[in-house]
Amino acid sequence: MKAGNFTYKDLNDIPAVVPVFPLSGALLLPGSQMPLNIFEPRYLAMCDAALKTNRLIGMVQPVFSGDIGCKEKPNLCKVGCLGRIISFTESGDGRYIINLQGVTRYRIIEETCAKTPFRQCRIAAFAHDLTNQNNNADDVNREELLETFRLYLDANDLEADWESVNKAGNESLVNALSVMSPYGPAEKQALLEAPDLKSRADTLIALTQIALARDADGDEYAQTLQ
Repeated sequence: MKAGNFTYKDLNDIPAVVPVFPLSGALLLPGSQMPLNIFEPRYLAMCDAALKTNRLIGMVQPVFSGDIGCKEKPNLCKVGCLGRIISFTESGDGRYIINLQGVTRYRIIEETCAKTPFRQCRIAAFAHDLTNQNNNADDVNREELLETFRLYLDANDLEADWESVNKAGNESLVNALSVMSPYGPAEKQALLEAPDLKSRADTLIALTQIALARDADGDEYAQTLQ
């Protein structure tokens, strides 16, 4: 997996302990990118530390059901995605504008007792993300995915750059649509944890079909009230 100027060949290139950035509703996938506007002091410190070392930050969602923990230190989902800082800008007003590129998903083993203002976790990275094994890109039902995407756009009066969409490979298409999808934390976590690209595409299709059916039922109910 190449991210920025570095190629991550195997698990030896992934540190055992990484700083983590809990962010609800955020979805970073291997190979995709995520712009971030950093302004909290603890996360400014996290970026400083990452830039001084390996430029890696672990994106992860806070737990969204059950024991969510406290506001300042919420419990974390078990699976996140490691991202490399590939661009960095100081805003001039105390903020950092960074861009992360996804490297590999990981499973949290345990949170460390870090003395830093930001949280750190011991992780186990997904080795197959680094080598693109278990991708199954050719098994993606591209026709159904695009048809579902078109129906969603029509239902929401949206447009797409179809020329770019049609040129995109299956992996780029599935991951881009997953990242841009308007779904909540639970749905984003399901897309992240999908075991392979085909499963992620199938999950995205199912979520979109459910949303379309729910919207259609809502419209019919609204009409009965008129």
